[in-house]
Amino acid sequence: MNLKDEPNAILCVDDEPIILISLVQELKNKLGREFIFETAQDAIEALEVIDDLVSKGTKVVLIVSDWLMPITNGDEFLIQVHKKYPEIPSILVTGHIEEGIFKKVQQEAGTCMIIPN
Repeated sequence: MNLKDEPNAILCVDDEPIILISLVQELKNKLGREFIFETAQDAIEALEVIDDLVSKGTKVVLIVSDWLMPITNGDEFLIQVHKKYPEIPSILVTGHIEEGIFKKVQQEAGTCMIIPN
């Protein structure tokens, strides 16, 4: 099945609204408008968005998440997502991260890229 055969979504997760807006705009500029772009400001909201999209038949093709967030950090969030939806690739965005967390999120969340801000 081709990506254009079904609705596809990219989820951006960050607790700072201005960063979410900027990230979505940048992705739209680079990828065009062939994707549905969803946002969430924390891990709980993001999991609800993913469940809702999947229940409607929308394929989540990428999650871009901040690392440092209140309640649940991005690494723990992506590990939770991977346990429930192992097919969804993810990118963890951070300016700095401890080596142990870097290894843990790579091992437990599958393929996950760490990108310095």
